[in-house]
Amino acid sequence: MPLIDGLTSLWDRLLSAQPDPPPLLVLLTAAGALVVVATQVPWRIARNVVTIAHEGGHALAALLTGRKLHGIRLHSDTSGLTLSAGRPSGPGMILTLVAGYVAPSLVGLAGAGLLGGNRITLLLWVAVALLLAMLLLVRNVFGVLSLLVTGGVVLAVSWYASPQVQAAFAWTGVWFLLLGGVRPVFELQRMRSRGRMPESDADQLARLTPFPPLFWVGLFVLVNLLALVVGAALLAGPFVTASGLLG
Repeated sequence: MPLIDGLTSLWDRLLSAQPDPPPLLVLLTAAGALVVVATQVPWRIARNVVTIAHEGGHALAALLTGRKLHGIRLHSDTSGLTLSAGRPSGPGMILTLVAGYVAPSLVGLAGAGLLGGNRITLLLWVAVALLLAMLLLVRNVFGVLSLLVTGGVVLAVSWYASPQVQAAFAWTGVWFLLLGGVRPVFELQRMRSRGRMPESDADQLARLTPFPPLFWVGLFVLVNLLALVVGAALLAGPFVTASGLLG
C-alpha cells in the first residue's frame, strides 16, 4: 500500500546512518562554533539557543520529579523563566534548579552520541520534536517566535538541504551546545560576584542545601566540561579514524 510504503521509507530515512563526515568538516565546524561562543555579537544572538535548552532542562526536570509545570518564558535579552508548582524544597525542587545550567551541555552530549553513530537525520528530527513540545509550554510572544524560528530552520535543513549541508549544520549545532554550555556558568559567577544575580539558580540551591553557591557553580562547570570532553571525543571520531590514530 502506498501509505505503508511511504511510512516505511520515512522510517528508514529517519534511522539510517549517513557516511562519515570529512575530517575537515569536523575541524571547521568546531572552529566555527568556538568563534560564535567567543565573540560578543554572534554569541548574543546564538545564546537564545542555549536559553531554550536551559529552560527546557528546568521544565523536563520539573515534569520528571512530579512538579506541576505552569509554563516557560523566553526573553529577548536571552534570559528565561520556567514556572512550576510543588514543594518549595526537597529533591524535586533541587533537581529542577540543577537541570538548567547543565542542560545545554547534556543535550550537546546526547547529540554527539547520535552524530558519533552518523544519525544526522534522526538528530535533526528529534530536535524538531523537542522544540515543538516546548512550544506548547511557552507563554510569551517572543518565546513562541524564538521557538518557531529555531524549529523552522532545523526542519528546513532536515527536509530540503543536501546531506553535506545537513552534516555541517548538525556538527556545528552540537559543537555549539557543548561549547556554549560552558560560557553561561562563568557569566553567572561574574554577575554573582557583582551582586547582580541574588536569585540565581546557584543561590537558590544554596538556600535549599547545606552547600554554598560556589559549590553549585563548580558543579555546573565540572559537568559541562566533562560533557565537552566526552562529546568532543565522540565528534572527533571521523578525524581520529582518518588520521590513523585508532590503528
